Amino acid sequence: MTYVLPLRWSEDSGLEELTAYLRWLSRRVEVVVVDGSPSALRAGHAARWRSLVRHLPPDPVLRYANGKVNGVLTGLRVARHDRVVVADDDVRYDDTALRRMAQLLGHADVVRPQNYFDPLPWHARWDTGRSLLNRAVGADFPGTLGVRRSTVLGIGGYDGDVLFENLELIRTVRAHGGREIVAHGLYVRRLPPTARRFWAQRVRQAYDDLAQPRRFAVFLALLPAALVAARSGRWGAALAGALVTTVTLAEAGRRRAGGARVFPRSTVAFAPVWVLERATCAWLALARRVGWGGISYAGARIRVAAHRQRQLAG
Repeated sequence: MTYVLPLRWSEDSGLEELTAYLRWLSRRVEVVVVDGSPSALRAGHAARWRSLVRHLPPDPVLRYANGKVNGVLTGLRVARHDRVVVADDDVRYDDTALRRMAQLLGHADVVRPQNYFDPLPWHARWDTGRSLLNRAVGADFPGTLGVRRSTVLGIGGYDGDVLFENLELIRTVRAHGGREIVAHGLYVRRLPPTARRFWAQRVRQAYDDLAQPRRFAVFLALLPAALVAARSGRWGAALAGALVTTVTLAEAGRRRAGGARVFPRSTVAFAPVWVLERATCAWLALARRVGWGGISYAGARIRVAAHRQRQLAG
């Protein structure tokens, strides 16, 4: 199996920890790091990882607005194996997860595992509320996927001028007849972001929901519904009902597929907080779309969150 890590750093504060992970990983799978960092940092990485991984810059022919896609497609082109793990730089597999991913890729073209944060500072517990609710009503979107190299390259790759690149990849594979496995019980550790980065991601993550119109409409409706309830004098009952529903769904998501072993009970309490956040940020995301024509991401302005599957099938 090949492990593709698309990387773009502006500073090296996590270099020691990532190097230790790559050293461990390189004893188990082929590792390809596609490094879009500034040249000085990239040169330092190349020197540090020379004996551990295959290290190369993104293919200059690829000029997608979402630089991660440039890295993923570059890595897939040079991978020596058909079964490939694509993972963000904060994802940390263990032996069990690698073996299980390899097994599942024997039966699917794309595999969606489940991330969990470890350690769990307050903002990671907050964001875990999102994962629990996603698991309760469908599936979460992790920072890693398993893919079949032959499938992705055989359909010509996927569009990188979108914000929600993982969903775009999944939908593209499915649109061309590929099989997806949603592995609710395949748990892969993820390092939490800093609190500063967490806050910076709020509106951007809400913008992702534009790719799922029904979900986006639900979040847009929550604040107006709360105002209507307040004006009608039913604020208390509406709030109590919303809290009970949200907590019940989050607990169901926590227990699904043995999730209680990686999601502490305390994370359930953050689910209502996350819903309030998303209900607010959905309006800010809509303003970015209507008023600014898209959202800024890594120096580019991206309008499309992800294409609908029927568009990709055409």
